[in-house]
Amino acid sequence: MNSQNSNQNSNGETSKAIYERAVDVLTGGVSRNTIFRKPHPFYAASANGSFIKDIDGIERLDFANNMASLVHGHSHPAIVNAVTEQLQKGSAYTMGSEAEVLFAELLIGRSPEFEKIRFMNSGTEAVMTMIKASRAYTGKPKIAKAEGAYHGTYDYAEISQTANPSNWGDINNPNAVPVVQGTPQKVLDDVVIFPFNDIKRTIHLLDQNANQIACVLIDPVPHRIGLFPATSEFIEAIYNWTRKNNALLVFDEVVSYRVNFAGAQCSYSVKPDLTALGKIIGGGFPVGALAGKAKIMEVLDPRGTFLKHPHSGTFSANPISMTAGRVAMEMFDEQAVSNLNALAMKARKQIEEVIKIADVPMCLTGAGSMFKLHFQKHAPNTYREAYQNKETREIINELLDYLFLKEDIIMINTLACMFSTTLTQKDIDRLSEALLRGIKIMKPKIDKLV
Repeated sequence: MNSQNSNQNSNGETSKAIYERAVDVLTGGVSRNTIFRKPHPFYAASANGSFIKDIDGIERLDFANNMASLVHGHSHPAIVNAVTEQLQKGSAYTMGSEAEVLFAELLIGRSPEFEKIRFMNSGTEAVMTMIKASRAYTGKPKIAKAEGAYHGTYDYAEISQTANPSNWGDINNPNAVPVVQGTPQKVLDDVVIFPFNDIKRTIHLLDQNANQIACVLIDPVPHRIGLFPATSEFIEAIYNWTRKNNALLVFDEVVSYRVNFAGAQCSYSVKPDLTALGKIIGGGFPVGALAGKAKIMEVLDPRGTFLKHPHSGTFSANPISMTAGRVAMEMFDEQAVSNLNALAMKARKQIEEVIKIADVPMCLTGAGSMFKLHFQKHAPNTYREAYQNKETREIINELLDYLFLKEDIIMINTLACMFSTTLTQKDIDRLSEALLRGIKIMKPKIDKLV
């Protein structure tokens, strides 16, 4: 659909009317703040492949894919057919289902480091269970995590994800900064914050808490930090530290599992003890999983004489999510992963050319089938280098609005793209051309940032 013509078809009154109803019954008119926008959110009517049509009739090209969860785009026929067949047999039971076993077999066969697996309902829940399992196994209370890293909304996992210059403190000893007002001080005391990819400072901070750290939590390609990979040296240093100090190295691969066939972890010579999964493994439905070494996963085993970590969940391993996830991951085979990563790399090269043509201080970071734009000349290497101040956020929002409203293109609200297998070279060209037009319009403001 031609973007300039499509935006003449509607002035958004239908979405506006729904939002006016929404604010009467939903706090802020939304159930997740990431979709909020002024003057109102837009509401989807249907979606297929790489395109979403809103209730005002405007069709947009989707590079967000529901925050990286749709690796095969929207309404993939194979997933729809499999889920429809299962739905006719039931959506959830107070019983197990073979769908859970089939999916577990697939994932364990896919990732050699996964000896046992447990399913839950979200990435947040997977990380929470991973932290609690680490405490149960080691008998120690604290966790360590990187400054700026997003690991969901569990109290301990979310600390310092929004740290800023006013509160982040000395880089040699970063503050543990709460996200939610009223977070107990005890939570802050039990989280050690370290600078991502900084071996010397991180090991020093870990050493100061060696007797109390249950696990070191790492996202190997952390989106919020800046979407650049952890170095091999950094991962190896932390792994070696955990071996010496009766601690676990645990990975949050809720987003980064898409980077390679067996996750971002297969890029490293050392492997995590536990891994949290989510997003793409649900095939478009809510899902989470914890996988790892059998001896550690035993803390969840109800057959033991003493159950260290009782774990359940009403919708955990429901056959709908298990069926959709299995079909999605079967289709996301080694060739599909390779093809999608190659397409994303083409897009990165084209956008880098756009940056050169527009002559603006911008750069790209990323891995596999995801990348992120930064309003700075050189790629950041730390969270503090990648931090976006108020002026930068305003320009990011302005560019996102331009793409959404004028070019009919959706990106993640951090100015990132998470690719799906339904995207084509034509779609990449459209994104590149739209970015060039938008960046040229905003060039005076962008130039002032440096």
